[in-house]
Amino acid sequence: MNAILKNYIAGDWVEGPGISRNINPSNTNDIVGEYAKADPAQTQKAIAAAKAAFPAWSRSTPQERFDALNRVSIEILARKEELGRLLAREEGKTLPEGIGEVARAGQIFAFFAGEALRLTGEKGASVRPGLEVEITREAVGIVGLITPWNFPIAIPAWKIAPALCYGNTVVFKPAEIVPGSAHALSEIIARSGLPAGVFNLVMGSGSVVGQTMLEHPDVAAISFTGSVGTGRRIAQTCVASTPMKKFQLEMGGKNPLVVLDDADVKVAVEAAVNGAFFSTGQRCTASSRLIVTEGIHDRFVEALTERVKGLVVDDALKAGTQMGPVVDQTQLDQDLRYLQIGKEEGARLHWGGEMLNRETPGFYMQPAIFTGAANAMRIAREEIFGPVACVIRAKDYDEALALANDTEFGLAAGICTTSLKYASHFKRNSEAGMVMVNLPTAGVDYHVPFGGRKGSSYGAREQGAYAREFYTIVKTAYINPV
Repeated sequence: MNAILKNYIAGDWVEGPGISRNINPSNTNDIVGEYAKADPAQTQKAIAAAKAAFPAWSRSTPQERFDALNRVSIEILARKEELGRLLAREEGKTLPEGIGEVARAGQIFAFFAGEALRLTGEKGASVRPGLEVEITREAVGIVGLITPWNFPIAIPAWKIAPALCYGNTVVFKPAEIVPGSAHALSEIIARSGLPAGVFNLVMGSGSVVGQTMLEHPDVAAISFTGSVGTGRRIAQTCVASTPMKKFQLEMGGKNPLVVLDDADVKVAVEAAVNGAFFSTGQRCTASSRLIVTEGIHDRFVEALTERVKGLVVDDALKAGTQMGPVVDQTQLDQDLRYLQIGKEEGARLHWGGEMLNRETPGFYMQPAIFTGAANAMRIAREEIFGPVACVIRAKDYDEALALANDTEFGLAAGICTTSLKYASHFKRNSEAGMVMVNLPTAGVDYHVPFGGRKGSSYGAREQGAYAREFYTIVKTAYINPV
């Protein structure tokens, strides 16, 4: 076993009071690494370091920020195959998916390097004679970033890069079960030329590290991606804290893909398979509800089933694997529990859902398709976060739209149709933050806003130029040029 990988605080790599093991879900005999776990005291040291670094970094030049973020981007992209292999090994998505995610992280840092140079303000005349008005943006302060396990480098990138771009200092807590990619990213950031304390990595549990960040009065803002329950608790704590914290929440989805009678069946099936089962269905944008109108329902289900039967489920690092394992035993147990719930509710497990044996011990599961599902069933309302999709029959477009919107979530939605009329109507009337036409519900470019409505998201959008809304504060200043 290699040396224990450490936390990064105030420009130094430091041991933690605890240790966690990172297990390969494709081969549970393979230990990816051992990682330090922080306690409240160490987390407080990271916050103190970020506080000390904030005055100078928040007033640094756009060129300084560009240079640091650009260096991070260059190294990530140069090492994307190596880092993609690490990601696939620790999280279980296929190697091509892992490399693609690493490339996206590099592109995100490149984008925000440019944004550091593009930040502008406004200047105008006051309604009072002789006065001038300036509107500028300033850094929020110390930002606590809490990221999930399903995108262990891309989601950290789209939080860390804008936070640094706009002059904030960062305390970063990655998901405990996938620290490898986060640690590798942090090593790259540590070599980028940032002053000590501007960026800090504290690995460990949410109940310890995350809670300390939430309760600390010097942390000005929290950006969180994870479950609805945890997100709500974070919101309550941020509102009740003194001073109140700014917060941004991304909390999942139960995303519909509507398939109309006039859809191209092949296009619809590919959109459904990609959205529901790629990345093992472990995406908040996964299309876990397939709402299909009567005229195409049976043809679609038949074609979908044949396509899913052909998916290669195996070791994430093996050439030809199309779907890797579930991330860990806890998630696998949850997936299997929902299969039982669906059958008890009266849906038909049309295909799949079996546990699989492969050359190495891992959390392998067939993708599962339910038919005869109803929108009131738990399998159609609750986020399973696994390779499970339920097909819901609708009589026509109007009922399909109503079913699509009948959810507490509102992250992504898709429609497959060759009708411009229905595509245009769906784009306008879908109660989701992101809408796809003849495409998978999962897959958003790195330079556009990401986020949803209702129970899926709260606060400013992530990614793209819209990220400045969370990571900056608007200041209005008046000048009397006497």
